[in-house]
Amino acid sequence: MSKVFITCALPYANGPCHLGHLRSTYIPADIYARYNRMKMRDVLFVCATDEHGTPIAVRAEEIGKSPKEIADKFHKMIKDDLDSCDISFDYFSRTTDPIHYEISQNFFLTLYEKGYIYEKIIKQPYCNKCKRFLPDRYVEGICPHCKGEGARGDHCETCGRHLDPIQLEEPACLICSSTPEIKKSKQYFFKLSHFEDSLKEWIENNEDLPPNVKNYALQWIKEGLKDWILTRDMEWGIPVPLENAEGKIIYVWGEAFLGYISAAAQWSAKENKPWEDYWNDKTIHFIGKDIIYHHAIFWPALLMGYGCKLPSNIVAGEYLSLEGKKMSTSKNWVIWASEFLEKFDSDILRYYLVVNAPLTRDTDFSWDDFQRRVNDELADVLGNFLHRTFSFTGRFFNSQIPEPDAFDEYDKEFKDRITGIPEVVSELIENFKFREGLIEIIRLAKFANKYFNDKEPWKAIKEKPEEAANCLYLCNQLAKTLSIILTPYIPVKAPQIMEIMNLHNFETSKWESAAEFIPAGHKINKPKPLFSKIDDSVIKKEKEALYENLKDDDEMKNIISIEDFAKIDLRIGQIIDVERVEGTNNLLKLRIDVKEKKLQIVAGLAKKYSPDEIKGQKVVVLVNLKPAKLFGIKSEGMILATSDNLSVLSAENAEIGEKIK
Repeated sequence: MSKVFITCALPYANGPCHLGHLRSTYIPADIYARYNRMKMRDVLFVCATDEHGTPIAVRAEEIGKSPKEIADKFHKMIKDDLDSCDISFDYFSRTTDPIHYEISQNFFLTLYEKGYIYEKIIKQPYCNKCKRFLPDRYVEGICPHCKGEGARGDHCETCGRHLDPIQLEEPACLICSSTPEIKKSKQYFFKLSHFEDSLKEWIENNEDLPPNVKNYALQWIKEGLKDWILTRDMEWGIPVPLENAEGKIIYVWGEAFLGYISAAAQWSAKENKPWEDYWNDKTIHFIGKDIIYHHAIFWPALLMGYGCKLPSNIVAGEYLSLEGKKMSTSKNWVIWASEFLEKFDSDILRYYLVVNAPLTRDTDFSWDDFQRRVNDELADVLGNFLHRTFSFTGRFFNSQIPEPDAFDEYDKEFKDRITGIPEVVSELIENFKFREGLIEIIRLAKFANKYFNDKEPWKAIKEKPEEAANCLYLCNQLAKTLSIILTPYIPVKAPQIMEIMNLHNFETSKWESAAEFIPAGHKINKPKPLFSKIDDSVIKKEKEALYENLKDDDEMKNIISIEDFAKIDLRIGQIIDVERVEGTNNLLKLRIDVKEKKLQIVAGLAKKYSPDEIKGQKVVVLVNLKPAKLFGIKSEGMILATSDNLSVLSAENAEIGEKIK
């Protein structure tokens, strides 16, 4: 029996889960795990809460609690959220478990002994008032590049540039607000640069890696990899297991990955099975796209250094926005999983988040669209087909699947589609095309509704009872097939279909049984509604509650005159050349043809688009903007894009140079 090791990115224990987390990572991974179990593969599906790092430590100091208390609170909250959404982990652990400490320290020691971790003296901010070196997120100040205020010691939210805390202007200790001084400190670095060629070869030759992962990782390698600092001066974390390293802990990205291993090790101790057999057979990581770099570059390099088999695949889910705007927990522009699941079934959430868009593309949660899909697809298509099938079987055939007669061509087409759908969906799930598999299921349910209407069993039962028997025989077969192939997607409702059909789990637990027909004469149970429509008033209430958070938004306050607007010169331009701006994660340098001239524009689109993705697109360009310099590069205009999702406004059918009026 083949084995599959499946992991989800470790949720950070400083807040509960929102719908974006579920969509990008946990629901896709659960679909894949449930499907593989039904294929009779031996699955190990693990995760853990990530409980170290400066954000938790800072928050604990701010509210006068210990970091462990913060982690305890959110570990339970996150576990409850994931349980409520029916995520079927075999083991869910936490990185504060003693086994995780042991594994992480042994891993660090092995890399150190092999020469892949080395000491280096660096300069770091030191707070004389707090009497300690300050890890990057304990320092805030002004970005030296864009002059944005509130820049953290590791990152500027304004321009997106990676920072070193000693670069900040007007730095301040986040805890006491005093100005730190710069002192020398010994830290430990991982030789990431040593693995650059090996990583490039692995990524390029791994045909399973999806394009969004491969392209993003190769871009980083193209720009050159630098060694990573692997330690911090803190109390909260896993102590560095070396002499003369007191007060230093392993950087969270140096040990959080090992939560996959430590969770599996705890499962092994419980089940008395070696987790290594699963890892060495097939390992799949499900993550969000914001941590592609860490999983496609840093983690494989650590594994190479240690001597472990690399993961088979990394599946990265793209972002979920909310009502057309980027989710923001600080502005409460977010839907928390717990609040949603108090009001709606988990299955309809799983359905919507999967069917809304491919996993490899950003998508949006819209309350109106959610209502439409639930009402039109789950209730009117799937639910209606099942209810009519079961109700007419009860009314016309005493709740027994009828004996079929000779099939006509329409019956044969329907039969072939029933027997063929499990293989179609199977192939799509195998290739992580979860949405496409669900769409095929709904497409067949729509066909089945048409077939039912065309056959008119309510009339045929009187005039041609054999045709009514054929219709209800085949419709019940599809109902049984649906109860199996829908199980990975909607694991609560699918067994309810089985219950109505008087089928037991052992009869339907194998994926291969989905194409097998139930014998005539099988008795089914009394039907019951499976999917309820969502009333307009319910959606209205949810939207009002959400949009209440925007009342203080000042985005629309600045009003201009028609004369001011007339000064704006917007034209259609085509992007003819693109390259990343060195030293920043946000910026692209673009050459844009607007017919009369070619403009050079620096735009903050690098997190949304790779150079290959945006090159050649026709976009809307503000051409009469006063030139400015960004990172020392002249920028002669502006590309129009949405503020939250950074989606450029395209105009593929317009002519280059055409003016927008």
